Amino acid sequence: MKNISKETISQMDKIEKLNLINSCTGFKSANLIATKSIEGNTNVAIFSSVTHLGSSPSLIGFIIRPTTVPRDTYKNIMETGYFTVNHITIDMIADAHHTSANYDSGISEFDKTNLEEEYKDGYNIPFVKGSPVQLYCKYVNEYIIKENDTIHIIASIEHVFFDETLEHKDGWLQLDKGNIVALNGVDGYFLPKLIDRFQYAQQNVPTKSFKKDKE
Repeated sequence: MKNISKETISQMDKIEKLNLINSCTGFKSANLIATKSIEGNTNVAIFSSVTHLGSSPSLIGFIIRPTTVPRDTYKNIMETGYFTVNHITIDMIADAHHTSANYDSGISEFDKTNLEEEYKDGYNIPFVKGSPVQLYCKYVNEYIIKENDTIHIIASIEHVFFDETLEHKDGWLQLDKGNIVALNGVDGYFLPKLIDRFQYAQQNVPTKSFKKDKE
């Protein structure tokens, strides 16, 4: 097994280092975060850092890179307090990836891709049309990660919208039914497939498979 030390990593070419460190931690979620400024300008950007933080209350978090340059996503959330998280499907990946391009502040990625804004009654913030799972979220708090000046945004899930074909009777959403992709690194897109699902783990009780119970 190959071994690369911290010292070797520090001397790597920027792109090689980025690819290695972004991919070695494993698969990540792939989401489009959509926002809107108080002037009405929309923005949509791909994020691989959206994570579940808790169910009661329902909280998520994601990382904003240092605000030493304009970050429309951050600016818009600070202005309105709301944003949407939209899962990316296999049909969206080229356009979703393009949202990482460095456009000038105020230019909407919706206008530069085939991604379409979707508005629901009573919501002023856009969703991404065609996304099978969409979250409407409210800003709660933020924490500066002093080691690299990134910002950990904490938000509450105010509403969940999803394609009903994904839902199981116990509320679980089977994402592979919606052709929802995951990221490996910053540019590798994968289509996960369900292998098995297991019942709640208990001490001294053998792990039980839902799949085997149905056989």
